[in-house]
Amino acid sequence: MNNVTLYIDGKVVTVPESYTVLQAAKAIGINIPRLCFLKNINETSACRVCVVEIEGMRTLKNSCTIKVQNNMVVKTNTERVKRSVKKNLMLLAANHRFECWKCPRERNCEFLYLLRKYNIDNHIGEQAHFKKKNYIVNISDSIVLDSSKCILCGRCVSACQKLAGTAVLDYNDRGFGTYVSTAQNHNIDDSGCIYCGKCIQACPVGALREREQIDDVLDLLDSKQYYTVVQIAPSVRAALGEEFDYPIGTNVEGKLYSALNQLGFDDVTDTNYSADVTILEEGTEFIERFKSFKNGDKKALPLFTSCSPGWIRYIEQYYPEFLPNLSTCKSPQQMHGALTKHYYAAKLNIDKDKIRVVSVMPCIAKKSEAKRPEMEADGVRDVDYVLTTRELARMIKRCDIDFRALEDTIPSSPLAKYTGAGVIFGATGGVMEAALRSVRDILENKDYTDVDFGVIRGAGEGIKEAELEIAGNKLTIAVVHGAVNFPQMFERIKQNPEKYAFVEFMACTGGCVNGGGQPVICAETLETIDVRAERAKALYNIDAKKDLRKSHQNPDVIELYKEYLEKPGSHKAHDILHTHYTKKDKYSKL
Repeated sequence: MNNVTLYIDGKVVTVPESYTVLQAAKAIGINIPRLCFLKNINETSACRVCVVEIEGMRTLKNSCTIKVQNNMVVKTNTERVKRSVKKNLMLLAANHRFECWKCPRERNCEFLYLLRKYNIDNHIGEQAHFKKKNYIVNISDSIVLDSSKCILCGRCVSACQKLAGTAVLDYNDRGFGTYVSTAQNHNIDDSGCIYCGKCIQACPVGALREREQIDDVLDLLDSKQYYTVVQIAPSVRAALGEEFDYPIGTNVEGKLYSALNQLGFDDVTDTNYSADVTILEEGTEFIERFKSFKNGDKKALPLFTSCSPGWIRYIEQYYPEFLPNLSTCKSPQQMHGALTKHYYAAKLNIDKDKIRVVSVMPCIAKKSEAKRPEMEADGVRDVDYVLTTRELARMIKRCDIDFRALEDTIPSSPLAKYTGAGVIFGATGGVMEAALRSVRDILENKDYTDVDFGVIRGAGEGIKEAELEIAGNKLTIAVVHGAVNFPQMFERIKQNPEKYAFVEFMACTGGCVNGGGQPVICAETLETIDVRAERAKALYNIDAKKDLRKSHQNPDVIELYKEYLEKPGSHKAHDILHTHYTKKDKYSKL
């Protein structure tokens, strides 16, 4: 590829000819404002906030799409450019509903940042005769779409297409009345949405957000009517610190435990524990299916993992013919809730009806998962409330807890003890690797010390395949992350139905570390840092330092089976830890 030399604000820069002016400017430290631009996702020049002046061209040009040319002379900060940027920001502000004090994006809103930078007033929107467009609100158990905050940048629309592959969101109506929502603003719950939350992460404002339960949980803690048990998902510890100005991927596990104690929870536990339990249940299911396959039941495999609720929504709506391949295991979140109320409650000598379980999750789909009718045992709900990582951060701040000043602590509950296998659930390939560690040991009756399966780690490829030999059998496994890659994986299975033994599916690219409930990272930062890799690194570091790195070696899990569940896959285990999923209809746009 050839290079070209151009001049930006008097500085000389030589860059590849494929670069845009925006990229070239960034290469020499010149920051051009942008709103709609999201690298490799949304590059449509919709907002016209990134305009520049180019010698020889009559009109201002969008720097995010115009390609560099040799000897091009670009000016980014002329009076003409500044007038245009300010005018566009004023017009966007006029239709925006400002309630920044309660907006979840107040501290990292890309729109608010530009309004402050350019000192924009809102005299257009505050004029008595100015008619704002009608607002659209669409609410489900997991997500809230509020068009009063929307700036029509299109980033959510593109993320839904390119990351989820579902194209649930799009523009409705035309002209002044245009708004983004599902087709005809149909109820988002049965619109085909899988609640991966990629739209929330792409949105530069607060037009898309999780359905908040902070006040519900605060009321629960204040009431003192119930024994409150909180569980935290593996990847939360690798991301929460970002909300308190720690570098991306910092492990803040010890301070996280302390913060939960200060918030007033009666018992702090860890979902990593039930991730270990999940491996024993799912591993046992795989072994049984593998034996059936060897005995002639060719439909017994492949087995699909069932930990990602976004993936569950996907297969139920888009590929229900593959539901027989889906593991019957509940997710670690739901297993943890069930074990808390049916096992841990008895150890504590507390009535299970007097316990409330709160989950802290990296995923907005966990909210709807907790409300599914299947997620209960003996009429008792597994999980009562679900907070995202972002919600927990806001809750800590609202309660005036100085997170950075907290001492590291370790919870005493047996339901907080975990192995290295439990914590890597939070990264793509982690569930598969954790399962293989135990399945290989059990099938071969050995205690392997080389437990790292590097071939299935990393978020570089959407689909990773590997062939492994276990107990004299060659097994082809696959790891798929990012729902947009699911159709390709299903096509591979259809073309060679007996090839694959075990497949891990995660709705979010990178896995739970990049879940839709994790801290939102601004578009500019995403251009230079692979957030998925940094957060995953924190989890693998925890794993590497653990004395026990296989789920079946967790002494507290071993005790669970001795005292209560008898053995993995037992009738009792199936009663509270397993379920079945069914085909779900979605709204047709036709």
